[in-house]
Amino acid sequence: MTNHHGDFIWYELITPDADGARDFYQKVVGWEIEAAPSGPIDYRMISSANGAVAGLMPLTPEMQTGGARAAWLGYVSVDDVDAMARSITDGGGAVHMAPWDIPGVGRIAFVADPQGALFYVMKPTPPANAPDATSLSFSYDMPRPGHCAWNELASADPTAALHFYGQRFGWVKDGEMDMGPLGTYQFLRHAGRAPDGSPPGHGMIGAVMPKMAHMPVSAWTYYFRVPDIDVAVAAITADGGSIVQPPTEIPGGDFSMVGVDPQGAVFALVGSRV
Repeated sequence: MTNHHGDFIWYELITPDADGARDFYQKVVGWEIEAAPSGPIDYRMISSANGAVAGLMPLTPEMQTGGARAAWLGYVSVDDVDAMARSITDGGGAVHMAPWDIPGVGRIAFVADPQGALFYVMKPTPPANAPDATSLSFSYDMPRPGHCAWNELASADPTAALHFYGQRFGWVKDGEMDMGPLGTYQFLRHAGRAPDGSPPGHGMIGAVMPKMAHMPVSAWTYYFRVPDIDVAVAAITADGGSIVQPPTEIPGGDFSMVGVDPQGAVFALVGSRV
């Protein structure tokens, strides 16, 4: 595949109610979500108009007994999953699920950074009929409805997190914004995609900010693009979700918001006001 080491290449919703989550997100984001799995395991594809962008995995009772809760998780592309797992533990992070192979999909590991934020690392297997396929789950180059537009880390130690991710994925700080009592919002650029001297905004993948006091742990939040932020907000409240942060204007004229779906997973949206 043509994605770079350090790219976000996939997103996954784990939920105790697959049918309820399917109904909610189809109305809120406009995705098409499989009603039933197409393969041997219960894993359902989430698609935009451009193809699959994420997956939905039901949580079994056993998973929930073990502590798993509804959440959105991101996948970062790496050149070598086993080497990255070792690097993560050497850097103070944790490997919660050791590297394993999913036939026809790739090799993955479920990990956490030193502050406890969870994510996957993955070396994908290219489709046999498309060896140069590129994941567009995270849209670098243009606004694409239904795709992730921003990856935001709320960390108990933003400085340490910047160092950790920078050493392993080539992400670098590219500017900051003062949020007053909430601290400093530090923008992240993928240096592998956009070296120093690139045009402003090129290679931007998201930001790191201080974890707010009410958050139990450091965590990633993923912002998916919708065509009309107000229509999406209306759908959230009408279909059992809740609003944590109402639409707020961001640089460039779009609006972003944060919500919680009916099953308890935190998600975020970005879009225009039509």
